[in-house]
Amino acid sequence: MLHEFPGIIEAPNWLNDGNTLLYNADGKIYRYEIDKDHVEQVDTGFCVQCNNDHVPSPDNQLLAVSCMPPELTDGTYESHIYVLPMTGGEPKDLTGPGLSYLHGWSPDGKELAYCAFRKKPEEETMRIEICTIPSDGGEETCLTDGKGYNDGPEYSPDGKHIWFNSTRSGLMQVWRMNRDGSGLTQMTDFDANNWFGHVSPDGKHVIYLTFAKGELEPNEHLPNMYVSLGMMDYDGQNKKKVLDLFGGQGSINVNSWAPDSRRIAYVKYVLHHK
Repeated sequence: MLHEFPGIIEAPNWLNDGNTLLYNADGKIYRYEIDKDHVEQVDTGFCVQCNNDHVPSPDNQLLAVSCMPPELTDGTYESHIYVLPMTGGEPKDLTGPGLSYLHGWSPDGKELAYCAFRKKPEEETMRIEICTIPSDGGEETCLTDGKGYNDGPEYSPDGKHIWFNSTRSGLMQVWRMNRDGSGLTQMTDFDANNWFGHVSPDGKHVIYLTFAKGELEPNEHLPNMYVSLGMMDYDGQNKKKVLDLFGGQGSINVNSWAPDSRRIAYVKYVLHHK
């Protein structure tokens, strides 16, 4: 255990120095230095209603966050993706109106991948798709086809694949596709709901979060539940359970492999009975 926090924290990212973790709490982003056991808030400008989907750029010079836009004051909820300097500055809104939840930044730094709730004018139901957008702004491209609930997109270290999770085969399972959306391959297929496949920096292993079947709907990833972390080789072989924990949706939402590919940061919760 690195540090016990008095309140809820979520979604650690490991920075390139191997000593610093980013996490979110109470709508803000924080930086935790392991060697000093020191916490400080990251300056995210007007982005002070961040959720647990945030990712640093490959060179750690920029930070992208999913956040409630400050101009919405009528009770409407949205999640836009903003990019800002890691040292602080004016956030730039990349995605605009709607629900967009960030999960991946391409290793070449050129684009972001995210879960997008989108509705076509001719359709009655909302689609939950995997989309990408240039990291400096531009047109959105949706890679999935409207089948199932699609979430958690993340690039492989070589940039060839995007890993994601989807209910397109029934339960939530981990999938992989080519960067252009072709070549969909199901990577987990067992009687549980598997979320958030995170690829190690050396490209050898993938860790993922498992919720037991029947304890929630396949498209739900809830907090305060008994879950487990599983791991497999990049090709889907040698699946094994790493550990059980009390956590849930904020435990390992975004990639939290250490740069040396030897450690994973995650959040677990402990209930203190007064």
